[in-house]
Amino acid sequence: MKILFIGDVVGSPGRDMVQQYLPKLKEKYKPNMTIINGENAASGKGINEKIYKQFLEYGAQVVTLGNHAWDKKEIFEFIDDAKNMIRPANFPEGTPGKGLVFTNVNGVEVAVINMQGRTFLPPLDDPFRKVDELIEEAKKRTNIIFVDFHAEATSEKQAMGWYVDGKVSAVVGTHTHTQTADERILPQGTAYITDVGMTGPYDAILGVEKEAVMKRFLTNLPVRFEIDKKGRTQLNGFLVTISEKTGKASKVERILINDDHLFFG
Repeated sequence: MKILFIGDVVGSPGRDMVQQYLPKLKEKYKPNMTIINGENAASGKGINEKIYKQFLEYGAQVVTLGNHAWDKKEIFEFIDDAKNMIRPANFPEGTPGKGLVFTNVNGVEVAVINMQGRTFLPPLDDPFRKVDELIEEAKKRTNIIFVDFHAEATSEKQAMGWYVDGKVSAVVGTHTHTQTADERILPQGTAYITDVGMTGPYDAILGVEKEAVMKRFLTNLPVRFEIDKKGRTQLNGFLVTISEKTGKASKVERILINDDHLFFG
């Protein structure tokens, strides 16, 4: 079983990269399943129903979210009907949507969990205790469990990786928009990377026009951040190979596509 994960899609530049390269990635790597983090897909903050459905049309089976999940108010109108979209599971009880989804891939069930960290982010329920609960639920149906841990602090992401090592198939970090080069398989068989990175603007700062960000640092005055739609673009991803029998990872690969790292099909 091969699962392809595409890191935080930012605005229309990121969506265009998914549309352009996902077919090529599927042809090259032949993943059985694709997961996209779409929490920044609509103008850099949030997601709407049209974009969610576009991702499914492009070939994704699951769309994950994060701390910007609620930035587009229309999400409240469709999230409960979006069977293939999940938001962080450790939002308080009663929050719309769900944090765990099961997907059937050629007769094999895959569980996907979305979780959010608490360090330098709004305080939510404990992600470590909540992930225990969802792993127990998932294990009743499958050994293949994929976790998108949307968190700011490297230490919290590493702690989650070690905490669930051997309990899940993969833990991928999202949120910081900068790909880390620490992909590995932990000793008990869990694939791990601290941050998959982002898909969208390349000549920008975390996807935002760099001039505005530099002005903010230089003046400390309020600045309006806009997605960079003029510069070059990139796609960041992560590919993991998992045993369908044991649920353990056997191979991991970072995917980085930009003008400095060209794609060869």
